[in-house]
Amino acid sequence: MKLAIGTNRSRRGQKRAGAGFTLAEVLAALLFLAIVIPAAVEVLHVASLAGEVAARKSEAARVADRELSESIVTTNWLGRQSGTVSEGILDFRWTVTSQNWSQLSPAQSASPMQLVTAEVTYSAQGKDYSVKMSTLASPMTTATGMGAQ
Repeated sequence: MKLAIGTNRSRRGQKRAGAGFTLAEVLAALLFLAIVIPAAVEVLHVASLAGEVAARKSEAARVADRELSESIVTTNWLGRQSGTVSEGILDFRWTVTSQNWSQLSPAQSASPMQLVTAEVTYSAQGKDYSVKMSTLASPMTTATGMGAQ
């Protein structure tokens, strides 16, 4: 019996000595990390860019709406206007243009409509993006409306 107990102890010692990782297992784990970490970093970069673009896009839409509304109210929308708006550390370049609205029927041609478009350009992580907003305006309606007030 004493011999059997000694054999069990030596087997336990052998199990403990072989309990570590082999070189192949360590290399496989390092290879897996070498593939996963760059992919994870790229995913984080894309998510960061998407978040920044979304935040700036909403600010640019607000700038476009403000410039378009201001141009319509002040009747300064005929022709082309441009400028830059700074909000905090961010700069937004805007352009307001107008063109004839060609979707009108011949019966409506007595009151020509203009398509007024405000385009705001902004940068996010070194790339340029833009937002466009458009509305229809009539020079006669606007002039008459302004004169009646």
